[in-house]
Amino acid sequence: MTTSAAGSLWLDGRARAALSPPVDVHVDVAIIGGGIAGLTTAVLLKRDGARVLVIEAGRVGHGVTGCNTAKVTALQGTVYTTIRRAHGPEAAAVYAQASAAAVDRVAGLAREQDIDCDLERRDAFTYAADAGELGAVEEEFDAARTAGLPVELTDAVDLPFPVAGAVRLRGQIAFHPVRYVQGLAEAVAGDGSLVAEGVRALSVSDAAPCRIRTTNGTVTADRVVVASHYPFLDRGLFFTRLEVQRSYCVAVRVRGPLPSGMSISAGSPTRSIRSYGDLVIVGGEGHAAGSGAADEERFRRLEAFARAQWDVEAVTHRWSAQDPIPHDHLPLIGPYTPLPSRIHVATGFMKWGLTGGTLAGMVLADVIAGRDNPWAARFSPNRLSPRSTPQLARLNAKAGIHFVGDRLRPGIGATDDIPPGEAREVRDGLGKTGVYRDEDGELHAVSLRCTHLGCLVRFNRAERSWDCPCHGSRFDVDGSVLEGPAVDPLERREA
Repeated sequence: MTTSAAGSLWLDGRARAALSPPVDVHVDVAIIGGGIAGLTTAVLLKRDGARVLVIEAGRVGHGVTGCNTAKVTALQGTVYTTIRRAHGPEAAAVYAQASAAAVDRVAGLAREQDIDCDLERRDAFTYAADAGELGAVEEEFDAARTAGLPVELTDAVDLPFPVAGAVRLRGQIAFHPVRYVQGLAEAVAGDGSLVAEGVRALSVSDAAPCRIRTTNGTVTADRVVVASHYPFLDRGLFFTRLEVQRSYCVAVRVRGPLPSGMSISAGSPTRSIRSYGDLVIVGGEGHAAGSGAADEERFRRLEAFARAQWDVEAVTHRWSAQDPIPHDHLPLIGPYTPLPSRIHVATGFMKWGLTGGTLAGMVLADVIAGRDNPWAARFSPNRLSPRSTPQLARLNAKAGIHFVGDRLRPGIGATDDIPPGEAREVRDGLGKTGVYRDEDGELHAVSLRCTHLGCLVRFNRAERSWDCPCHGSRFDVDGSVLEGPAVDPLERREA
């Protein structure tokens, strides 16, 4: 596959000066994570009069917020069917109300802060690619309508191929997510509030005040919000309740008409479709993170799908991201532990983080300000879900299998035959070393033991990274952390 940018469309050309990091500051609320969840929380808390600090390990919006199809919608595939089955119609109604409010809040914040992010109201569709998926569409229509969304059944979807039917929800949002969150960051900075980029949080104490140890000093705060996508503090045991899945996107320039709606298939394989400018974005091909799946092949399948449906002039971008999926299919938003805590968390948005991250900010701003929130109890991280116990057991059994089984896989004994751009696992006594050869022929060797909880990482050929199959941590070929929950790099070794 030839592309002009092997990275996200939303991150292309978004370079700007980094915001100043903090050293030994005190704020009312420290927020760890500069994506849509963290920055929405920060903006709303600042409006309440709080002094806030957003700590971002990389750059604002350069995580999962900048690596998706950029849809903000309350219609999310077949999510209402899933929630109704797991929790009943009342839970689905809460999720629908919160998601619809989040869509309107994004539009409101973009307008109030005068953020130029190409925001448009568009129709969202969940479609049946063939007659076999029609039953799922009809069930989702009933679940979404019962939950209170003004959905319609239709077979008129502006796609270049026929569909068997679709659920439509009008007035949802397509936008440029990185421009949007950069606008939120500008609204946060000033008047005693800060946004710090290039600063990684390493640990948090729950004392009064909370102490956040970072790569650039210690921050103290009365409250802390962990909005780092995957929670990096293990005290809440979130790693036992979240399954990380990776998904892929390509952007293609096409000749001919572009779809104006935002569509996603009801069945498998998932195909998520929207347009931006003269491009069509196609997403899908999800799988468990670090599973050793053929990552390059995922991109090829999306490109093949696009070429089959449109007259493709060029593949311009390709990117991927991963999302933590809660075992009981509802976001986790609220206090970090069942005990009284000054630390809050927002995670588990089920691949719909632009909507879920916004509703998380709305919930957390109310909770921290001491206001009642109608959705907080349903999304509490400390809820009990007896019906989801089998799924919880499956997730933890899977992690255990990876922990033991990966140590039994054979490794190679020599590194001479590793081609440029490739990596191999090498036996090193009782352990394993990962060895990568770069395009200049230089070898980079690291321990394969993930610094989070000790699972063995696997090489991701498409992203050229070492990925953990247990809890989703990702590392560069030199061992540096790309994505948590790990905060420490892989141990470097001699090649």
